[in-house]
Amino acid sequence: MASEECSLILQGDKLYSGRLVGPIDPILEQLNSSIEIDQRLSEVDIQASIAYTKALEKAGILTKAELEKILSGLEKIAEESSKGELVITKTDEDIHTAIERRLKELIGDLAGKLHTGRSRNDQVVTDLRMLLKNAITLVSTHLQQLIRTLVERASTEIEVILPGYTHLQRAQPIRWSHLLLSHAVALTRDLERLSEVKKRVSVLPLGSGALAGNALGLDRELLRKELDFLTISLNSIDAVSDRDFVVEFLSTASLIMIHLSKLAEDLLIFSTKEFGFITLSDAFCTGSSLMPQKKNPDSLELIRSKTGSVIGKTTGLLVVLKALPSAYNKDLQEDKEAVLDVIDTLSAVLQVANGVVSTLQINKEAMEKALTPELLATDLALLLVRKGMPFRQAHATVGKAVLLAETKGIALNQLTAEDLKTISPLLGSDVAQVFNVQSSVEQYTSPGGTAKSSVTAQIEQLKELLKKQKE
Repeated sequence: MASEECSLILQGDKLYSGRLVGPIDPILEQLNSSIEIDQRLSEVDIQASIAYTKALEKAGILTKAELEKILSGLEKIAEESSKGELVITKTDEDIHTAIERRLKELIGDLAGKLHTGRSRNDQVVTDLRMLLKNAITLVSTHLQQLIRTLVERASTEIEVILPGYTHLQRAQPIRWSHLLLSHAVALTRDLERLSEVKKRVSVLPLGSGALAGNALGLDRELLRKELDFLTISLNSIDAVSDRDFVVEFLSTASLIMIHLSKLAEDLLIFSTKEFGFITLSDAFCTGSSLMPQKKNPDSLELIRSKTGSVIGKTTGLLVVLKALPSAYNKDLQEDKEAVLDVIDTLSAVLQVANGVVSTLQINKEAMEKALTPELLATDLALLLVRKGMPFRQAHATVGKAVLLAETKGIALNQLTAEDLKTISPLLGSDVAQVFNVQSSVEQYTSPGGTAKSSVTAQIEQLKELLKKQKE
């Protein structure tokens, strides 16, 4: 009997101490604990508890005096937490336990009333939704700033022309601004996705209990207003087990990272000595431990590598969710680590990307030097099309001209009139007008094209989109 009593004492500060006897296996306790991860939920957990306390008072579970005492205790804990003074003990398996334990130290047994009708199941998912709402707002702000930086550079450097690449081979002349805006446009889709995800995050699960709902007449509409949620969950079983919103956020984060990785790769290539199109700021590079001449673009390489980490977190959670039965299961504890890690990664990477883009210098001379005549082969084909030749035939004709120039070891625009006549009688003296990169880019005036008017229109549309997002 003494042994059992001793066990009960050891377990006495656990939430489940009434049912289980004997100490929990120490390795399981370590595996079960999430306190190191979910300490960052303290602020939202206290906010949710304050709202829940008010709902308990309205439902007649607490008196006015009890309400004031619990609120006073929670406000004290919030102050301690904000100052980093909230002490975590070995028996605190999660931040919710730590807050309840501290509340009891401050106001006594009355603290035990706070959890009336509330389960860890609806409590933790409410906290996670609240944290994610705040995080999406922050990430969206960083994303907007990066888009704004890309648009500003595109506007300032609109006259700069460089080779456009497909298959990493020189293809056609384009404006530098056109390339910058291609990345900005992709990121605007991410911004829209984040906005949509935030709406689905803003669904209140609190008041769902463990899975059956709340039997105390709790006013969930009061909770919704207090915690600034858009809607209330429709089904209590679904409410405590739903992590679709987490998957949506992680998936959107993965797409953002993929777009940032693509931007990073373009800038990495252009910053090499072989290209020399841009120079990165020293603030976003590192040196070599062996080679004194090296200037390594670690900022961009880290963006690429972190993309894999974020995709991994997304895949990992999907695997956790794939075969769970209904309602809450402990497997769902894995969601917080994934969310918090991705929030931190995304926030840091967006700020670094913005720093890189805002401080890099373009090397206009190197870009212009790379604008070789072969880039205008398509323009030569279009000249033949305008003279009535079918495009497929024009394509083959110009292909022969390119081959002839390569065989002779000269540039395409160095073929003589006699050379061109042997290929097609339509290739006359007007061929010379084709070999002008400025004229080349200016012919692409259709919406979305690389002509100055088209790029300017893109800039204005993106500025308007950013303005609406801000509003």
